[in-house]
Amino acid sequence: MTDNATDKATGPAAEEDKVWVSPIRRKARRNFPADRADKHHHLLDAEGLMDRDVTPVDEWRLIEAKPEGLPLGLAETLFALSNGYIGMRGNPPEGRDSSEHGTYINGLHETWAIKHAEDAYGLAREGQTIVNAPDAKAMRLYIDDEPLRLGNAEVYDYERSLDFREGVLRRRFIWRTPSGKKIRVTSERMVSFQEKHVAAMSIEVELLDADAAVMINSQILNRQDGEDEYHDAANAQGADLDPRRAEALEERVLIPAFQSSTPERHRSTLAYRCAHSGMTVSAAMDHTFTVTTPDGTEPYVETSQTTDPDAASVLFHLDAPQGSVIRLEKLVAYHSSRKVRGEELAFRCERTLNRVGRIGVLGLMENQQEWLERFWERSDVVIHNQPALQQAVRWNLWQVIQASARAEFQGVPAKGMTGTGYGGHYFWDTEIYVTPFLTYTSPQFARNAMRFRWDMLEAAWSRADELAHDGALFPWRTINGQESSAYYAAGTAQYHIDADIVYAMMKYVYASGDQEFLLHEGADLLVSTARFWMSLGFFNGERTEFQIHSVTGPDEYNTVVNNNLYTNVMAQYNLGAAADVVKQIQRDRPAAWRKLQHRYELTDAEVGEWEEAAEAMYIPFDEKLGIHPQDDQFLLRKRWNLDDPETGPKRPLLLHYHPLTIYRHQIIKQADVVLALFLMGNRFTTEQKRADYKYYDPLTTGDSSLSAVVQSIMAAELGYAEQAMDFFVRGLYVDLANLHGNAADGVHVASAGGVWQSLVYGFGGFRDHGGQFSIDPKLPDGWEGLTYRITIHGCRIRVTVRRRAVEVVLEEGSHQVGPIMVAGHEVIVGPEPMTVVAGEA
Repeated sequence: MTDNATDKATGPAAEEDKVWVSPIRRKARRNFPADRADKHHHLLDAEGLMDRDVTPVDEWRLIEAKPEGLPLGLAETLFALSNGYIGMRGNPPEGRDSSEHGTYINGLHETWAIKHAEDAYGLAREGQTIVNAPDAKAMRLYIDDEPLRLGNAEVYDYERSLDFREGVLRRRFIWRTPSGKKIRVTSERMVSFQEKHVAAMSIEVELLDADAAVMINSQILNRQDGEDEYHDAANAQGADLDPRRAEALEERVLIPAFQSSTPERHRSTLAYRCAHSGMTVSAAMDHTFTVTTPDGTEPYVETSQTTDPDAASVLFHLDAPQGSVIRLEKLVAYHSSRKVRGEELAFRCERTLNRVGRIGVLGLMENQQEWLERFWERSDVVIHNQPALQQAVRWNLWQVIQASARAEFQGVPAKGMTGTGYGGHYFWDTEIYVTPFLTYTSPQFARNAMRFRWDMLEAAWSRADELAHDGALFPWRTINGQESSAYYAAGTAQYHIDADIVYAMMKYVYASGDQEFLLHEGADLLVSTARFWMSLGFFNGERTEFQIHSVTGPDEYNTVVNNNLYTNVMAQYNLGAAADVVKQIQRDRPAAWRKLQHRYELTDAEVGEWEEAAEAMYIPFDEKLGIHPQDDQFLLRKRWNLDDPETGPKRPLLLHYHPLTIYRHQIIKQADVVLALFLMGNRFTTEQKRADYKYYDPLTTGDSSLSAVVQSIMAAELGYAEQAMDFFVRGLYVDLANLHGNAADGVHVASAGGVWQSLVYGFGGFRDHGGQFSIDPKLPDGWEGLTYRITIHGCRIRVTVRRRAVEVVLEEGSHQVGPIMVAGHEVIVGPEPMTVVAGEA
């Protein structure tokens, strides 16, 4: 996954960003000699990345302390809410002054024909784009017929906050109306983790110093196709061409399928069908309106309701005396489907509202807090006495759980449900950057992510067959299981996704002990991917080497190469794991073996060939330089020498150089070999890791948001403390400080997952290779301590790292865990805290 250049665009011609040049990279990064790899970084000052007058430090909240203190698009992303199924950008409830209105349902997409300038067999034929679902956030306020519009309103005592423990977005301020009246306005919004299909919101208005006429207009709007009276064409999606955004669809997308209203319940329901994909979606809203007056009287409330194909509205109007508090609570339900008719989804929405209506908004918020309390108990990572870093860490962890908790039958989009960046697609990012966090904190969510890939197997079999391969080839970018990458060189050719899926699955199985998943879904994935690698790669004449040609690794500045190190190492793991598991099933589970053998016509000879290929896998190594070449051609190219010594490097490269110019040089977009060093760390010596890291670090541009977190982990392991902290800060603040300039398009969810890995695998020193667990911390200078949790076989272990000691204790679980190697000592973890002093024999 990439950000500044290709950034998941469909081809090199689209890979431009005409708006932003990172201030961090305006200072040149020279091609320093390898032995000075730890000297060339322009270090970031974490304290200087955010304006603390606007976003003050709070360890459990993200706060905007001034109205419009943050750019609109950035704020909408940072304050977005999601549960993995429903996503709502942080647009104001009055629905105005927005960069991009956004309400999304995971998997809800439209399809469109990809038009290739030069066609060829096997190219992706159908694009997929996330759809802006009916938007139910709007709750517009009028005082004496004057609309609240924050952009031109006179407000005081303003604060907007996102509370990570409560899962609620709040905004409060005092509005001085054009006639001089003071009105306290408080709004709340929540997307429920416990109730997958439900969002809840409220607006409360207090008349502080005068009587007033109050009107609140609650709406559902089809913003995908319709325009309201505040629509600004200049800010419409697609007006500013940016390949990182979703494709702008020219035809109407949402075809009205059903509408209804129930005035006595203040309920409205709309349903639609996507014109080409055929997907359906329905949204429904319910309201509870209350008025509290100083003398206890009940003023007359006039209500009206309208429902049109592209809009539903419920309006409340009253004349209220000074001191009155007017409150409108709104419950919203969403249901979507690939096949079910809109009328049926509308019925489901109404059933959902009937049920959660008995709980109420406040009850749902209490349930949300309880759900999150359990989440943080098992997932929190604490940096002792570092409140600013702590706030950023929790914001990142919050983003990962927002993107994944209720994804369930869908995947985890690269932007979660916070924006339309990357078209709402799922990538290999999930398996490598997100799933490890889920595996060790919320194993059921990791299992869901793995099963989602298993559900794609039929399409993956067909795709492999289309490209003349055996087994299964998973799409590099997709929503519905079909490959959607029009630029095959940096898309389809990233065959490593097959091995990435197996790697994540085996990590989950080793950590959870979920043999049932391994015997069923896991075995299917292992056999299908092993067969793929055998058909893609080949033995040399003597059968002493197994090579893989014409692939692209994670680094998209070097495409369609032979023997990409990352791909070969991961394929080796994939083949070895498949052979080991199948042989274990054959030995220990005869009935399961017979089923597997019958389903795939497996033979001992085929499984033996997998083992042979894994053992013979060609791992490129240059004896002269003492490093692993990224691929067969990499060291034959010139080192990058086109940076201007006066003006510094031009980044991203594809904004300034033709792809062929880049492909001819030793220059890297994101960690490739270094990522392999981390994931397969037990297959490389420390000396090899150090040599590889030193060689590739000066060549890595950091044009991808995924690079920093991996480089931080390896720098920490190798003792490059300053670099490790620098890369950690870059990953930690990639969205909060908008370091890549495109946070307005949505959160970089994979980078957020990588933040957890930087802390736990990097500074926390945790490693998990083949079911063997170890902890060897690398605590940064200036940190008093670090505490994290990992769940192994259903038991939660708390690890506390201090300057020269590591404490482990079983926080939750019915049995001891171990042995685990802790700072060189073999430890059995139980309910009594155990402290290991680093360096002691």
